[in-house]
Amino acid sequence: MADKMSLIVFSGTMDKLMPVGILASGGVAMGMDVEIFATFWGLQSLAKGASEQPPRMSKDFEDMAPMMMQMMKEKNVPSWLDTLRTAKELGNVKVLACAMTADLMGMDKDSFDDIVDDIVGVGEFVDSAKDAKITLFI
Repeated sequence: MADKMSLIVFSGTMDKLMPVGILASGGVAMGMDVEIFATFWGLQSLAKGASEQPPRMSKDFEDMAPMMMQMMKEKNVPSWLDTLRTAKELGNVKVLACAMTADLMGMDKDSFDDIVDDIVGVGEFVDSAKDAKITLFI
């Protein structure tokens, strides 16, 4: 059985979402299973069409956003979602939507990008995450 990394994704800003893709890629490269539980604004970032919207940066870094986006474009850095897709192609990465948040926002499975594997309750995620070697809240 592979080691597991569990990521709880609460934020929907670029400065937090980029590490989600990078950490998932790093985890699978090291042979880990990765489980991502998206809730609130992290969940909204997985809605259909969200990746086509201009990226948002947290208030802490908004003054640096234009420079960072230009640098990423010049260096052909893939989007966080493309990085996450690649991680899924390389290993066992599951992307789970929070059932309570989805219900609160009136979303169902068809509301999400196809990268989302399932909608689960927090109890199901916590039961699975308790066996993770690494758990991160982003």
